Amino acid sequence: MQKLIYIVAICLLIVACKTETPLTAQDVVDKTIEVSGGDKYLNAEIDFDFRDMHYRSVREGGKFQYERQFQDSIGTIKDVLNNDGFQRYVNDELAEIPDSMAVKYTASVNSVHYFALLPYGLNDAAVNKSSLGEVSIKNKVYHKIKVTFSQEGGGEDYEDVFVYWIDAETFKADYIAYSYIEDDGVGIRFREAYNERIVNGLRFVDYNNYKSEDANMDLLGLDKAFESSSLKLLSKIELENIVVK
Repeated sequence: MQKLIYIVAICLLIVACKTETPLTAQDVVDKTIEVSGGDKYLNAEIDFDFRDMHYRSVREGGKFQYERQFQDSIGTIKDVLNNDGFQRYVNDELAEIPDSMAVKYTASVNSVHYFALLPYGLNDAAVNKSSLGEVSIKNKVYHKIKVTFSQEGGGEDYEDVFVYWIDAETFKADYIAYSYIEDDGVGIRFREAYNERIVNGLRFVDYNNYKSEDANMDLLGLDKAFESSSLKLLSKIELENIVVK
């Protein structure tokens, strides 16, 4: 009798495991943020260099400030983006710039910080996440997550679409693809993460940045194109001199 009870218990356990509720896109993103730094993002000062420019990110709960500083023919340029908007300083003096240029500079500063701090930001209010199921890349299983943005709060580039491939075991984002609006249509990119390092509790990576030469390539099919070596390496995205306080 005891043996029968034991067998029934094992069968019920097996059935329970098979019917386990699959992870939602929100579940996956939460785990990704957690393994990459979690709450440490909320109150961090981050400095890094990228392509001859110095970047600085400061967060205090809901307050943030993104900075970019570089040398120009007219002197030292410092761009500041925070909760109050965008400002440009030239040789430490506030400069007046047209609204059209402020929008351009804002997008440029925000883009570099956005990629550098991923996956932080994927739980912002304007972010919409959906699961595209599980796929395999280079014999590893990934959660494939699609990200879009609401117009309200989504910024100037709210029409951009992102796809993240998140390792089903480690929950680290190993691949990212995105589409963006160009003057002559829609452009797409695929990024492969490498050179992972943990700096004072936060995860940072560099990227191999690929593009497709197929004008009809679909964003969601870039993982298959990458596996078949159909993408062209366009550039490398490398962060240097990272400091986290």
